Amino acid sequence: MHPALAEIPDRILALAIGALAQANMHAAFMDPGNEHWDFISILNSAHAGELFLKAAIAREHPLLLFKEIYSFDDEMSEYLEIENMIKRGKTHEFDRLPHILWAATGMRIENKECFDRLRKARNAIQHFCAPDSEKFSELSLEFIYTVIDPLISKLFGICAIDYHEDHSIGYDYIVARLIKSELPFTLSKDFDIGDISLKHELKNTSAKYQRWLEGELSKIGRIDLLSS
Repeated sequence: MHPALAEIPDRILALAIGALAQANMHAAFMDPGNEHWDFISILNSAHAGELFLKAAIAREHPLLLFKEIYSFDDEMSEYLEIENMIKRGKTHEFDRLPHILWAATGMRIENKECFDRLRKARNAIQHFCAPDSEKFSELSLEFIYTVIDPLISKLFGICAIDYHEDHSIGYDYIVARLIKSELPFTLSKDFDIGDISLKHELKNTSAKYQRWLEGELSKIGRIDLLSS
């Protein structure tokens, strides 16, 4: 592979992680004066999802991202250059990326129905016709933790809760929001909670969800976190 192409997957992954940090922040936190975060969370979640999908595809081969690779050839350059790719290349649209991922890797994204709902919500927001009744932050969290999180855990070995912009308390509040919504999330081996009580947060959740979280904590040897 040409050296110019080899840099692309890591470049995209770094951007995806930044978008995920913003998406987590805007979806999980809501303060007076920040009501617009509800809408922004959709845009950031879609951006993060698009970039993670592209990073996964680019790991197979960066040229799979582009629709018409023949357009890179200006018939003057000796080698393919990133500058030419940026100027001339057109990548696949967001809605096509799950299909490209499958063709390149054999992997299907989880919760395709949620992917489609988020894609439509993003389009609505971008065209200034988003319905007021939609709970966008809930949709963003569902997308992050049922579509993005399983994907990046499998392919990159990272957990979505680790990336956020609240560096003062970490991911405690994000975890609390996920538990309240009964959303699954990937736990790293060093998962820990300091400012919330898992036992308290789980009090109003279903028995099925409680069993799920207990099982995940058992896998990493932190069942003790449920005792207080």
